[in-house]
Amino acid sequence: MERLPGFRDFYPEPLPQPGLWSADARHFIFEQWRATARRYGFREYDGPPLEALELFTTKSGEEILGQLYNFTDKGQREVSLRPEMTPTLARMIAAHERSYKKPIKWFALPQLFRYERQQKGRLREHFQFNADILGEGDPGADAELIALLIDTLRSFGLTAEDFVVRLSSRDAWHEFLSEHPGERAAELSFYQIIDKLEREGPESSGPKLAALGLSLEQVNAFIQQAKPTAQLQQILDNLEARGLREYAKVDYGVVRGLAYYTGVVFEAFDRHGEFRAIAGGGRYDNLVKLISHGKVNLPALGFGMGDVVLLELLKARGRLPQFDSSLDAFCLIEDPGLRGASLKLIHDLRGAGLAVDYSLTPAKSDKQFKRAQELNAACALRLDRSPTGEWLVRIKNLKTREEKSVAPAQAAAQVRAFGGHSK
Repeated sequence: MERLPGFRDFYPEPLPQPGLWSADARHFIFEQWRATARRYGFREYDGPPLEALELFTTKSGEEILGQLYNFTDKGQREVSLRPEMTPTLARMIAAHERSYKKPIKWFALPQLFRYERQQKGRLREHFQFNADILGEGDPGADAELIALLIDTLRSFGLTAEDFVVRLSSRDAWHEFLSEHPGERAAELSFYQIIDKLEREGPESSGPKLAALGLSLEQVNAFIQQAKPTAQLQQILDNLEARGLREYAKVDYGVVRGLAYYTGVVFEAFDRHGEFRAIAGGGRYDNLVKLISHGKVNLPALGFGMGDVVLLELLKARGRLPQFDSSLDAFCLIEDPGLRGASLKLIHDLRGAGLAVDYSLTPAKSDKQFKRAQELNAACALRLDRSPTGEWLVRIKNLKTREEKSVAPAQAAAQVRAFGGHSK
């Protein structure tokens, strides 16, 4: 029986064959996401993977139905697996925003599901780092969030030579439209055309813009000018003060086609142009009001960073560490009569925070030692008695071959001194 198309199995390293997904790499990415967000003062939240279908159609309209895993549940409710996290966040904030001091800085690592065509960098499920700030309309909040995005990517060893954050503004485009009047459809239709300029090319985009009373030349001239709005300049100055200015540039070719964005928008791209956008986000000042049916009105902004494209980028740039079992110690039980006492030693070492394993059933010494090497244990240890009958733990550093005998109470410290992986 095989897994469903567009979904993934995650295996511990070493992987059985090329092309499989690494559980260790996923854990590494999650650790970096969490650590960086917490350094910025963000708190972690989560929500259910199954939500009322109305939550997503309210935000994105009925046209999103083709991208959802939605169905009628046994209680005759119309529900969907979450395709994104922001509507859940808006629902949660609307219900309890009075309980939290503003601004609210939250992050989440949800698994998201979209029923769409598989392609490079896009599957039918993925994990995503979501970071959002609610209750603050000043551009300083935008700069804080963009700095978090930059530092998150830097935490993986990526540099300004690897990626850039392209900043844009719906307000700038709104002003552009006001200066170029014509018979046009809704402003969102224009944004959707701009959002696809790079992917569709002039032969497709030109006629669509002409139908709105605009020319491709006008649009390209505005993009090439790249004159920052006052708001974007504040953000750039803020990033300059942090020493992060080289990671960002104004690029009005980024507009993000989703309807709920209201101001500054941005996307992170690899400098070599090999992959899809690494991350994207912006301001959505009206979404909480929309989800709460007007009861709560909070300015908000956020971004999402998926694990699929990020992992591809880290592999291509050689930024993934070498993953192994990283066992601190393997306990050799050579005398069956010492099994009970050895189990107590193993349990105590684990309680001290060390990763320790042993042979679950009696086995020859050489077989146990081979197992210790297979698990890449830093040390091998065994319980013994001193000539005076006291317990001793004989510990061998498997890399240097140095050996020491210590009392059981000092065993954990000695394993660490020998270079155990858990610190």
